[in-house]
Amino acid sequence: MSKIKRIAVLTSGGDAPGMNAAIRSVVRTAVYHDLHIYGIMRGFDGLVKGDIKRLEAKDVANIIQRGGTILKTARSEAFRTPEGRKLAYEHIKANDIDGIVAIGGNGTYAGGMAFMKEYDVPFVGMPGTIDNDIFGTDYTIGFDTAINTAIEAVDKIRDTADSHNRIFFVEVMGRYSGFIALHTGIGSGAGGIFLPEIETTVDDISEILKRAVIRQKLFNIIIVAEGNPSGNATELAKKVKEVNPEFDIRVSVIGHLQRGGSPTAMDRVLASRMGHSAVRALMRGESGVALGIINDKITFTPFHDAIHKVKPLNKELVRMAEILAM
Repeated sequence: MSKIKRIAVLTSGGDAPGMNAAIRSVVRTAVYHDLHIYGIMRGFDGLVKGDIKRLEAKDVANIIQRGGTILKTARSEAFRTPEGRKLAYEHIKANDIDGIVAIGGNGTYAGGMAFMKEYDVPFVGMPGTIDNDIFGTDYTIGFDTAINTAIEAVDKIRDTADSHNRIFFVEVMGRYSGFIALHTGIGSGAGGIFLPEIETTVDDISEILKRAVIRQKLFNIIIVAEGNPSGNATELAKKVKEVNPEFDIRVSVIGHLQRGGSPTAMDRVLASRMGHSAVRALMRGESGVALGIINDKITFTPFHDAIHKVKPLNKELVRMAEILAM
């Protein structure tokens, strides 16, 4: 183990259910190993402004079940500049911090990597994002909760779709990644899924809906990823309606409901495992790596690969979704 004595933890980018469980794990693992642990408020913005506070085990009591992040999160334009990173470094040295655990997505990793090129401060990353789009891990913290929230919402939409014989286009989050859409579509028994990674035309969806009518299925659910290149749920619904004016079509955007709420058991356990491993990684002298979980084992991926390599969808799941939607 290295001579690291003081570490800090921050959350950056979009919040994700399970971030508090991760913070709790980092703090209590650090305390167990007799390390001083500090919380950086509002991500890199707090680092630039010196908003740093000492944490004890009691400070993270009763947070494992809470959504959001007790450390808050924010975008930081100042940290993107050399002057801002210099201020951040001065605050790190003023608090004698030897290493940082950064919880977030690709932007968080990019910030850590940029900082490490200029200053000798080790960073270890943890994947906190509902999108599940980070290379080097099967699952990210918050993904399981997000898809459970989305599926619960779709189940309720299905009730009214069935009652009125309507077709609903339901938009889920995920930016330009289809993981949330794919898993929500499978889990909710959707009749079709629009994924950013796979080109699907309006004609394709129209054909799905017409086949459903032949089978006397008078309602349907179509899941649309928000970053779909063919258009969002509202745009696609309009296009389909123009081609098929006989269909009774509605649109529902689940939105930020997917980012909040109490984390599932899976996200709590995942976050706890990663937080514990992140502290021990810093103590071993690891730096510039992102934690992941592959085949239920903790792994480490260089920041560069985690940022720049694309995590593909599971083609078998995509094909299965198409078959089950028939």
